[in-house]
Amino acid sequence: MRVVVIGAGPGGLTLAHGLRRTGIDVAVYERDTALGRPQGVSLHLDERGASALRACLPPAHVAMLEATSGGQRGRTLNLSEVDGVLEAAEGPARPGRQVHRPLLRAVLLTGLDDVVRFGAELTRFERRPDGTVRAWFADGRTDTADVLVGADGIGSAVRRRHLPGARVVDTGRRMLMGATPVRAVAGTGLPELVGDNAAAAHLPGTTMALSVLRFTRRPEAARRQWLPALGPGAVAGLDDYVMWALAVTQERLGPASAWDTARELAADLPPALRQVVTEAWPDVTVTLRIATIPPPPAWPPSPVTLLGDAIRLAPGFGANLAMQDAHRLCAALTEAARGDLLDTIGAYESSFTADVVQASV
Repeated sequence: MRVVVIGAGPGGLTLAHGLRRTGIDVAVYERDTALGRPQGVSLHLDERGASALRACLPPAHVAMLEATSGGQRGRTLNLSEVDGVLEAAEGPARPGRQVHRPLLRAVLLTGLDDVVRFGAELTRFERRPDGTVRAWFADGRTDTADVLVGADGIGSAVRRRHLPGARVVDTGRRMLMGATPVRAVAGTGLPELVGDNAAAAHLPGTTMALSVLRFTRRPEAARRQWLPALGPGAVAGLDDYVMWALAVTQERLGPASAWDTARELAADLPPALRQVVTEAWPDVTVTLRIATIPPPPAWPPSPVTLLGDAIRLAPGFGANLAMQDAHRLCAALTEAARGDLLDTIGAYESSFTADVVQASV
C-alpha cells in the first residue's frame, strides 16, 4: 500500500511516522517551506494527542517530547483582581501538558527527510479506474497512491475537491496569541500563582488565557540524550515562558502588527497581566482566526479521506484531534492491508461526529 498525505502539520507527520513504522509506503507533501507558517508558540497536549504520539512515534522521539514538555496540569484557574492583587480560584480540570509547538514540529520532522516534500502545493487529484488516486502539484510533480489523506488544515485543498459541500464559517472571533519569557515577569508573582495549570481571566472586553511552560528538562540536554538526530537549531536558546492569548473580534483588529494590537488591548488590564503582554516576544505574537465547519451530509467512503482541521474544527483541541485521527487512521490503514480498504476508511470516518460533540462539551 502507498499513502500520500497532504499537509505536514502535527496530524500529517504523526500519521507518516505511524505508517512508516508499520511498513506502509508514505509520502507527505507540504505547500509551505520547512520553516512552516506562524501558528503560535504553544499547544496544550492532552491524553488524546499524547496517546497518539506514543503509539505512532519511535520511542526516542516520544522520550524527547516528554522530557521537554511542561509539568502535568491538575486544574484550571480563574484569575480575578481583588484590591489590585491577582487571585486564583479553582475551576474545572483540564489535564495535559504544555508543549513548545515549534519544537514538537521539529521532533516530528526528524527522521522523515526522505518522506516530506516541501514547497508542493496540491492543485488537483482524481480517482483512477484501478482505484488508485493521482495527485498533481503546482511545481509539476505528480504522485499516485492507494490512499490520499487531506491533513492540510482549515484551508484544505483536499476537502474543497473531495467534499465541495463542506464549508468553513468564519465566526468573526480572533485570538491574539503570544509568549513571554518567565524571567521578564518574575517579579509579578504570576508564574508562581499559575504554576503548571491553565488559567483564564475574564476581563471587561476580553478574556485572557495563560499557562506557563517550564521545560521539565533543558531542551539542549534532552536532545543530546534522546534525539541527537534533531537539528541543534531546534533547541538553541529555548527559554521557559508564559503563553498567553487574548480573545478579540475581527472588528477590533486594524493594520497594526499582532503584538502592537495586543499591547493596545492590554492597556487596561491588571498590571501583572499587562506586563505579560508588553514584555512578550514580538516575533512570536500571531493572530489566529476562529472558524467552524458545520458537519456536511454523509458521504460514501473512498480512497480519499481527511483528518483534523481539514474536516472538523475544535479551537483549543485541534492538534490533539488531528493526532488522534492520525493514530486511528494509521490503525485503519494497517488493518486495510489485510481486508477491505473502503470499509476500514468508512469506519474511521464515522468517528468524526462523536469527537466534535465531545470537544464542544
